Amino acid sequence: MAGLNSENGSSFRTLRIGAVSYLNSKPLIEGLRELAADAELVLEVPSRLADDLAGGRLDVALVPSIECLRHPDYEIVSDACVATRGPVFSVKLYSRVPMGKVRTLALDEGSRTSAVLAQIMLAERCGVSPKLQSLPLGQSAADTDADAILLIGDRAMHVPAESFAEIWDLGEEWSNWSGLPFVFAHWAARADVALGNVAEALSQARDLGASRLDEIAAREAPPLGIPVPTAANYLRDNLHFTLGSAERSGLNLYYELARKLGVEAESSATRSRGSVVVST
Repeated sequence: MAGLNSENGSSFRTLRIGAVSYLNSKPLIEGLRELAADAELVLEVPSRLADDLAGGRLDVALVPSIECLRHPDYEIVSDACVATRGPVFSVKLYSRVPMGKVRTLALDEGSRTSAVLAQIMLAERCGVSPKLQSLPLGQSAADTDADAILLIGDRAMHVPAESFAEIWDLGEEWSNWSGLPFVFAHWAARADVALGNVAEALSQARDLGASRLDEIAAREAPPLGIPVPTAANYLRDNLHFTLGSAERSGLNLYYELARKLGVEAESSATRSRGSVVVST
């Protein structure tokens, strides 16, 4: 069992761990409730996890990668992540016009990192900077008249019931354009939070999940309306879950392009805790 209680002065409280509620995060939290039995696990969409970590309602969270650029007090606390080296299948940009003519872009309300990635790819590849709109979680592509729509997570795995001029898988577009993997999310915590052995527990959960991808697909796919073989292939072939040197290079390039796009950068480096080396 990981020691996950956080000491704050004389108080002693249970740590709150936040994870993404999508299929792509399930391998990272496999068995985590047992490995971190003295912590509370909260499941949410990426944007809400980011807000809850920033607001102190969570102590450690699987946050969108963009958040470590925006928050200088965040540290990456594990080498577990959600990343891709090619087509990701669950982050797609649907356009009703050629990408070079996109003037309005509806962003999935659950997105943070992917929202910036979509803007980066449109700017770098097509030279366009569309006006942004929000697509609430309860709405579909049919509920917006935007030229292009970004969908992420489980709902991106269901093709909208209309024809589009172009469809980009953003993992594939990034990898083909940059030659690097893309990291969508990683575990982060504020620097002032004592996490005990949380890094060990998170890595153990990832390793357990990676050994059970077929089991996870069989368990999680039916409620999502996704065929089990499709879910298994997605977890096994479209994603990987370890933050290595190539992933660090991809993160650094992404941050550089986000700054170029005008995303507020409060820190020039992503910090890491303990033996987790991320970037300088």
